[in-house]
Amino acid sequence: MAASRGDKALRRYQAKRDFSVTPEPGAALGEAGPALSFVVQKHHARRLHYDFRLELDGVMKSWAVPKGPSLDPADKRMAVEVEDHPVAYASFEGTIPPKQYGAGEVIVWDKGHWQPRGDPRKGLRTGNLKFEMTGHKLRGAWALVRMKGRDEKKPAWLLIKERDDFARPADEFDVLQADPDSVSALGVPAPAGWPAAAVPAGLPDTLSPQLAVRAEQPPPDGGEWLYELKFDGYRLLARIDDRGVRLLTRSGLDWTHRLRPLCRDLAGMKLPPGWYDGELVAFNDRGLPDFGVLQQSLERARPGELVLYLFDLPYAAGHDLRAAPLDERRTLLERLIGPTPPDSVRLSAVLEVPGRDVLASACRLGLEGVIAKRRDAPYRSRRSEDWLKIKCGLRQEFVIGGFTEGQGTRAGFGSLMLGVYDRDGALRHVGNVGSGFDTRTLASLHRRLKALERRASAFARTARPTTRPHWVEPRLVAEVAFAGWTHGGHIRQGVFVGLREDKEARDVTREIPKPTDPPAPVPEPTEPVVPAQPPTAGARSLRVTNPQRVIDRRSGLTKLDLVRHYEAVGELMMVHLRERPVALLRAPRGIAGQRFFQKHMDNELPGIVQLDPALSPGHAPWIAVASARGLLSAAQWNVVEVHTQNASHRRFEQPNRLVFDLDPGEGVAWPRMQEAALLMQALLDQLGLVGYLKTSGGKGLHVVVPLRPQHGWDTVKGFSKAVVQHMARTLPDRFVAKSGPRNRVGKVFVDYLRNGRGATTVSAWSARARPGMGVSVPVDWGELDALEGGDHWTVRNLHERLATGNEPWADYPRRARTLSAAMKRLGFKPEGD
Repeated sequence: MAASRGDKALRRYQAKRDFSVTPEPGAALGEAGPALSFVVQKHHARRLHYDFRLELDGVMKSWAVPKGPSLDPADKRMAVEVEDHPVAYASFEGTIPPKQYGAGEVIVWDKGHWQPRGDPRKGLRTGNLKFEMTGHKLRGAWALVRMKGRDEKKPAWLLIKERDDFARPADEFDVLQADPDSVSALGVPAPAGWPAAAVPAGLPDTLSPQLAVRAEQPPPDGGEWLYELKFDGYRLLARIDDRGVRLLTRSGLDWTHRLRPLCRDLAGMKLPPGWYDGELVAFNDRGLPDFGVLQQSLERARPGELVLYLFDLPYAAGHDLRAAPLDERRTLLERLIGPTPPDSVRLSAVLEVPGRDVLASACRLGLEGVIAKRRDAPYRSRRSEDWLKIKCGLRQEFVIGGFTEGQGTRAGFGSLMLGVYDRDGALRHVGNVGSGFDTRTLASLHRRLKALERRASAFARTARPTTRPHWVEPRLVAEVAFAGWTHGGHIRQGVFVGLREDKEARDVTREIPKPTDPPAPVPEPTEPVVPAQPPTAGARSLRVTNPQRVIDRRSGLTKLDLVRHYEAVGELMMVHLRERPVALLRAPRGIAGQRFFQKHMDNELPGIVQLDPALSPGHAPWIAVASARGLLSAAQWNVVEVHTQNASHRRFEQPNRLVFDLDPGEGVAWPRMQEAALLMQALLDQLGLVGYLKTSGGKGLHVVVPLRPQHGWDTVKGFSKAVVQHMARTLPDRFVAKSGPRNRVGKVFVDYLRNGRGATTVSAWSARARPGMGVSVPVDWGELDALEGGDHWTVRNLHERLATGNEPWADYPRRARTLSAAMKRLGFKPEGD
């Protein structure tokens, strides 16, 4: 095939080839990309050699290297300059047919990006080209030096590796022999200076933006957070590809047609293809972001008054950057925007001062608040605690479910009836807002509401207003500032701010601020603890391998999320782990992959110790978690669940607790599970025992009974079996004592086998290796009615519970009893301890 353009640079390449025979690409200049590419092709022609090619000015400058590259700076490899090749040649692999120029097999031995040091054209002209390479096999600093006195038609150069961290002595490592195969399937590494975690990837058609979690105050500041002003605007993402610029809201609405001037400005910046994340803002006459002014600009079709503040870069130039730390993504974004962007596009500033000072300044200026972001965090397309929004006052979105009649001379309506969606999907009325409207807003909003009127209320329950209500379809979302919440769940002193056209009504729930102060310390037991290595600092002193590997596809939680979970619950969890042998459920390939229990330890892990081998005769020694540091070691070891036995290793033959695992069979609704737990509590009370409740993190509930260590394993297990059999006999329509799916249909199986020697139960505060990653959490019996399932708390929302901690079990150590009296009341006679 002939070249589509008669470019001088490729005439020699074209003249040597018959494109009706050879599969090599045609002679067309390439388009300039965001970074210069290089390729090394292993070429089995008449003689094996390596073709070394560097992209420049739309072609691949090329050299034939007979012996191939070497990582040893002492090796100066001959490189014969040959004709320029098209950029498309960089991906060519295949067989050049016989009788064609260069006949033989070609593979892509290495590829990547290169960056010249200095002017590359001058370097080629003067015969001294220095550059950096980022490939799969060749990295670091290199040089091409032209030799003198050689054939001018085929100039000879020397390809030399310069001394740096990537250099290797030839007698220790030969890269050609060590890695002889193609890298074509591996994608292109990120360009030099780009985040190391950048992954070659196509540009997705859609992108869900990362969202912030509401917090009461800035987090404790140890330098791991950066702060940005919270702009009072619309979240906006720019998708840029070879077809142009598209602008989309957070919910995926295409606003390209509404923001043509901004599209033109972005196109003129010549940004590489990618997704650019930011906030659309308008300013009031005081020079401050103002949501009301933004709405007016959009309504009056004045997009030229708007500014897009960019703050993140999830994708760019054929690479997925989401796994890279925020600091590195921002650095790249700043470089791409450049020092002189158009007035309509700006880089969101990072404020390098303590969070409390940033918030105080923002509030004094009348701004909405600040956003705190973890510097080392990846980009997650969901709401994440790596981003925290701290507002100067209470303010959030509400669904408009109706309006009341205007009173007196007020036209339009009196107030808007507001709601939020509960977890069960019901729209709950949370009060009205009747202030914050000017005459123009009253009229325009009233017209929109009238078009949405319906006969019945969309609210699940609402008090009838004093004036006649008009119910509407719950489609519009209002942003409202307010003074606080009443005990009954209604807002106080609401002021209308504006409509949110970028947010879906079904996504509106009550925002519950995340407590950012660490939970109060839990007193440790007075019993001696297992000796351990001194605990170290938290997760940030731990080297976490594969931190961004997703371990649960449903929630998107990563290995780093799990490490942070065990960092957060470490001291709370140690109260339940201390001195108990543990079994660790590992999931190296995520919870959907192979999982297995580990009760023994092949290698030393900080904070995890081996116990006396006599406890596990015939087996390797059991292990125990000796400190909160051990939980971080376990999480790094791909441990998801931590299970404990029912005895202390110091008095192992006398268990010090009982566990009843309430597990619902097929068809058992959650209210039946709540009832089953209360029946279990009542029976234990009759027996003179105290049961403590915790969620299982899965489908069921656990009732834990503290014991004085007096009776042996057989007695304790036998007693627990007798309790369960008694419940199954007394209430056969509710309980079953036999396992097996067919036995459990419509009934609750109470598992007493957790009480045998060597058996384990998942510990309080442990995550579960189940979709959604629930967490087992201690609860008070008075909270049972409010629980929505055994996985009421998950790794994602556990921050809501950390402040409560172990308080529901505060008197647990003091309520331990022996089983002697209980066995008599039940009529159970042990065979002997």
